Amino acid sequence: MNEEFERLYETYHHSLFQFLFYMVRNRQIAEELVQEVYIKVFNSYSSFKGDSSEKTWLYSIARHVGVDWIRSQNRKKRKFLGIFELSEKEYQIRDAEPLPDEIVLEREEMKEVYQMLGKCSFDQQQVIILRYIEALSISETANILGWTESKVKTTQHRAIKSLQELLGANHHSDLKEVGR
Repeated sequence: MNEEFERLYETYHHSLFQFLFYMVRNRQIAEELVQEVYIKVFNSYSSFKGDSSEKTWLYSIARHVGVDWIRSQNRKKRKFLGIFELSEKEYQIRDAEPLPDEIVLEREEMKEVYQMLGKCSFDQQQVIILRYIEALSISETANILGWTESKVKTTQHRAIKSLQELLGANHHSDLKEVGR
């Protein structure tokens, strides 16, 4: 089991980290969540039936871990919103070393697309991340999300359309500001 676990870790830990980073947008939390994923993998590997690929199984676990974390944060925020009006960003410590993905995001166009992605629905964000950033197939994406391939295709289409509209509206408002 140890050899198998090491192989899974070496093969997928970076991809899972990137996937979770895009979900939570915080390096430290993504690292913690990856560790949680591998604890779940270690504890449940004996029950893995092979109905899907290991990759799909791991991404599915990562997705559930990420969604659980997001839900817990939303509960905490609602609980404390009445008490404190603090901005999270004021108190986050930023690692000075950029991730490879952060370097790419520095390009202005990619940065804008990434910002607009945050305005899409959570389902649309997940599909875009899995399909275009993680380069998974429609079938793999459907298995990870527990959806039909048709739902993935529809959500992908709507996400792309939303991004195009958001990017177009953003450029249009930029032009208005310049024209003033």
